[in-house]
Amino acid sequence: MLSKESTHATYNQRCNSIDITTFDNMLLRIDCNKEEDGLKTTPNSQCALNALAIDTPMEYALLALTGEMQDWVDAEDSLEVW
Repeated sequence: MLSKESTHATYNQRCNSIDITTFDNMLLRIDCNKEEDGLKTTPNSQCALNALAIDTPMEYALLALTGEMQDWVDAEDSLEVW
């Protein structure tokens, strides 16, 4: 499993991917198009998902690698404006 302390993640806008470099210079690329294929999103949750990939790519990667992305999207959609 990836450790936040031993890796660095960035959003690659040319490939629409999350590029993760590990402490031993291994590169893992997560294709955001493939990862999001089949997700049930609303315009709100899709916008939040895009922001997550760009602003906090490691969190996006962890959701993708643990298979919890749909749960995150569902939770994002269930939030109510206070």
